[in-house]
Amino acid sequence: MKLLTAAEMREVDRATIEQGIPGIVLMENAGHRVVEFLQRRYSPLREQRIVILCGRGNNGGDGFAIARQLHTRFQPGSLDVVLAGSASDLHGEAADAYRMWLSCGGSVQGLAPAMQSATIVVDALLGTGMKGPATGDMLGLIREINNGFPLADIVSVDIPSGMTSDGPMFEGECVCADATVTFTALKVGLAVGPNYERCGELIVGEIGSRKSLYGNVPLNMTDRGELADLFLPRARNSNKGMYGHALVVAGGPGKSGAAAMAGLSALRVGAGLVTVASGESALPAISSHSPELMTEAVRNAGDVVRLANGKTVVAIGPGMGTAPETVALVRTVFDGLGLPLVVDADGLNVLGGLDFRGAGAPRILTPHPGEMSRLTGLATADVQKDRLGCARKFAVARNVCVALKGDRTVIAFPDGRAWINPTGSAAMATGGTGDVLTGMIAGLIAQFPDDWERAVLAAVWLHGRAGELGAREIGEKSLIATDLLRFLPEAMREFSNVE
Repeated sequence: MKLLTAAEMREVDRATIEQGIPGIVLMENAGHRVVEFLQRRYSPLREQRIVILCGRGNNGGDGFAIARQLHTRFQPGSLDVVLAGSASDLHGEAADAYRMWLSCGGSVQGLAPAMQSATIVVDALLGTGMKGPATGDMLGLIREINNGFPLADIVSVDIPSGMTSDGPMFEGECVCADATVTFTALKVGLAVGPNYERCGELIVGEIGSRKSLYGNVPLNMTDRGELADLFLPRARNSNKGMYGHALVVAGGPGKSGAAAMAGLSALRVGAGLVTVASGESALPAISSHSPELMTEAVRNAGDVVRLANGKTVVAIGPGMGTAPETVALVRTVFDGLGLPLVVDADGLNVLGGLDFRGAGAPRILTPHPGEMSRLTGLATADVQKDRLGCARKFAVARNVCVALKGDRTVIAFPDGRAWINPTGSAAMATGGTGDVLTGMIAGLIAQFPDDWERAVLAAVWLHGRAGELGAREIGEKSLIATDLLRFLPEAMREFSNVE
């Protein structure tokens, strides 16, 4: 699912108009999409008390189109339109939409105490042209929408007013919507945290722009429908050799659980075979977690290179520590192994002190924000302020795939393309969930080495979805990392239900 910046959306609108669809028609179509949503959600509309707050730009024009369509088609119980500022400030299609609203007997007014009994508030104050935090009368109206309508659901048009369309929140206030009807495609600002928490349900409405106008934009939201073919039923004559062999290099003193979780996760997501390589003393504990795991002792990089022979993918890092011999091992494997490599945990801590660049086979790094801080030299707070930008810049500069974990995990590829993952739960803030993700990525790449990018996207989606399902059943505080494997089969079955 494509994500557009404000500049990209303006270009799509410009090209659409150039192809013969006037701006006022786009505005009218936007109004139809919002009215259709209102009809689906709140029917019968004649029993609703609706207030529409219109700004002075195109977002306000959408609001006038919504008001006219509601008035002429549904006659709500009450319909009040509030204009922020003066009608003389309206211009272009917004002014045309305003005149059309007046021509059918409509009017505009200021906020009145009687409006507090509204059941629906339509927020059409500010759109994607927002350049900074809302101030003045707009800020006052945003606060009124959030606090002045105790009985109402809030429906935002295109984007909640006061929210940036291109990234994380401004240092200001925005409307907290129950639903947001956006147009053509999702905007970046609707997908990233903490913005998405203020959008409510997201609905994307087509208004006339051809998908070819934005099909090549680099930013996306992970959509399970686009990955469902990775989870088609297997052939009846399947055998384990058809689904890859993952090598997991992990574990150290007191950390055999990290190795076992990563290995078991690779198996649970469908890898045909999984070998876990660790120090010899850790092998009995690893085997005790799951007898399906094969184990091998490793002492140095040469052992890993030998064991990688015949494997499909290698994962390295969980629980390994950062002793000098580990540093040498990770560097040798990262630079020289001709297989897809997933690097996590202590593998990332080792790389954080090195000047490295991926070459040849895919290199997938899975840092949490603290590890990303060590990799980039940025403060963790700065990483979190621009998770999308940070992941993309690093992926391009180092020729690696970065899965920056956290709320709305970002998956960035070396060519600048990036996906924001919509699944996940605060319940996953517990030790070991990253080890599970490492194994899941390796397990899916083992099955689809020629489609490794989508394998990474699918693993991250499944990981987050298993967390959501687990949190729903056993609670945010009670969930532990291995619970993700309990709910993984249910998450995987959801791919079979994609229409």
